[in-house]
Amino acid sequence: MPHQITIQPAGRVYTTDGDDTLLAAAIRNGVGLPYGCKDGACGSCKSKLLEGSVVHGSHQTKALSAEEEAAGFVLTCCARPQTDCTLEARTVPGAGEFPVLKLPTRVATMTRPAPDVAVLTMQLAANQNFQFRAGQYVEFILRDGARRSYSMANAPHSLQGQIELHIRHMPGGKFTDHVFGALKEKDILRMEGPFGSFFLREDATKPIVLLASGTGFAPIKAIIERTRHIGSTRPMVLYWGARKQADLYLSDWVAQQAAEWPTLSYVPVLSEPDEGWAGRTGFVHQAVMQDLPDLSGHQVYACGTPIMVNSAHKDFVAQCQLPDGEFYADAFTSEADKHGGA
Repeated sequence: MPHQITIQPAGRVYTTDGDDTLLAAAIRNGVGLPYGCKDGACGSCKSKLLEGSVVHGSHQTKALSAEEEAAGFVLTCCARPQTDCTLEARTVPGAGEFPVLKLPTRVATMTRPAPDVAVLTMQLAANQNFQFRAGQYVEFILRDGARRSYSMANAPHSLQGQIELHIRHMPGGKFTDHVFGALKEKDILRMEGPFGSFFLREDATKPIVLLASGTGFAPIKAIIERTRHIGSTRPMVLYWGARKQADLYLSDWVAQQAAEWPTLSYVPVLSEPDEGWAGRTGFVHQAVMQDLPDLSGHQVYACGTPIMVNSAHKDFVAQCQLPDGEFYADAFTSEADKHGGA
């Protein structure tokens, strides 16, 4: 049975269809709600239910606690309406601007900048007008219907008819074992996208802090490319955290961008530094706090492991005066993260 959903304070109205979640219906109707993993693991889509009733699917308590649910909060990615509903949620201009498409893609190139990282360039069909915002992601649809999400590492202008993806090998992972063991150039994969509300807010003027861990660098790279392309003069600093120096798999690319573009600075941070490493060490978000104890006038774009993203969000807001609404994040949730370690 369809239900009418009203989003306040924006006043947007849309209708669910069948067994839609609140978020799935919003995406289908081009309504830009905030979200990340779509699997009840990250909490990015948390909103307040003002009127109506919903039933939640499985989700993690770190994304929505029992206390929050009792207080009327819902995760739009796994909440199915039982009645017409009114939600209090911030809308994201541009998030629903481009249509979500299902389409075949062909592996054009594969490189290994690190032993456990593959960079894939995927060729899109010539007759598909696939559009996206720098920082968004796509989902690969596997043969058994399972899905795996990867952020696009290029800005829309930089690879005409292609997208770039950074994939870290997760031993035992259904998809990454295939990528690192059997996938070859010219193979065809099915994908759907674009998804996600993590992308550059181009109408803002505040200085930008980019925060990445591991292959969370992928959408950050896209944002850097986009910012250069539009000629932005906003000061921007990238803090990229990893365990070892080899994990900073495109560090030379970043260093070159910073050398060519005076508004960009680069701070690599290692948590388990190699012998002879002369750079910063420790937790990457703490390096930001050491350098920028007052973030009240900044925007932050953070992407990486859930623990890094959550720690940065909590500490930047509580200790560095970052406005909560200026923290934009995409937590890279693995299948284990999504299922609480299962």
